[in-house]
Amino acid sequence: MTTQPLSALTMLLSRHTKRREFITLLGGAAAWPLAASAQQSGVRTIGFLGQSTRSAASEWTAAFVQRLRELGWTENRTITIEYRWAEGREERFAEIAAEFARLKVDAIIASGTPAVIASRQATSVIPIVFPVASGLVATLARPGGNVTGLATLGADLAGKRLELLREVVPGLRRLAIMGNVANVFTVLELHELQGAAHTLGLEVATLEIRRAQDIAPAFEALKSRADALYVCPEGLASTNRIRINTLALGERLPTMHGYREYVEAAGLMSYGPNFPDMFRRAADYVDKILHGAKPGDIPVEQPTKFDLIVNLTTAKALHLDIPPTLLARADEVIE
Repeated sequence: MTTQPLSALTMLLSRHTKRREFITLLGGAAAWPLAASAQQSGVRTIGFLGQSTRSAASEWTAAFVQRLRELGWTENRTITIEYRWAEGREERFAEIAAEFARLKVDAIIASGTPAVIASRQATSVIPIVFPVASGLVATLARPGGNVTGLATLGADLAGKRLELLREVVPGLRRLAIMGNVANVFTVLELHELQGAAHTLGLEVATLEIRRAQDIAPAFEALKSRADALYVCPEGLASTNRIRINTLALGERLPTMHGYREYVEAAGLMSYGPNFPDMFRRAADYVDKILHGAKPGDIPVEQPTKFDLIVNLTTAKALHLDIPPTLLARADEVIE
């Protein structure tokens, strides 16, 4: 399990909270009366803090809601979900988390490590459930405090993704890695990647981004110095996945991603946990908490389902022949 001193994470997020600016969030002034009314009528309220956009997370939210229905919860009758979307801008995490604390929601679903940290800074009382990188809890068996959920193993999968990329690009020598260095866990993934690439004898060009405006200049600076692009998955990249993949195709770069949603947006391939499955399991955590369980007593679980997704349309556009052995292992082939 990758670990990170919590003091360093707290310092990182505190710098963001000091430079907040006012943002009108989805729901606006009507949010508090709605939540208050729901609580008075016995309806439970969940705050869903999405790191990217509604469209990027549509399959995740659908899986979460479907599982809640299976567990006996009905939207707008026994449970209300307040969705807020950060759109890849980390300064919004603290704003949204503070709003959920004011609304006194019954639980927060926080997608992504910075969102979890912001939520925990906003409240030490409201239970927080997360699909997130490891390192935010005391132990997986007994997380303690008000946080629990599922570990995504993000940095731990870096080497496996590189191996898959080498199968598709057999002459791979120069690798570009794009990552949002404002995200401390993306920085950890970058370190893992650089070490794995060095072991494989690959030259690495790191494209550091912090905001959407950094993406196009990063590609311009690359200037044909790479044979493939690895995109570290997180909120900023998810929000701008179409732009990233369009620019990569323009540079004729095969891309490796962490989520299926990137491959749907013309990325070449992805390998990682099945996030709809993880959000289904997150609903089980919420159900236990709403029935009285303490989040700190519910063990953090590991992913059990991993998906390899390949986009054959993108492969054809890049004039790449995907090895039949890899296609046979793929969980889904997009054509």
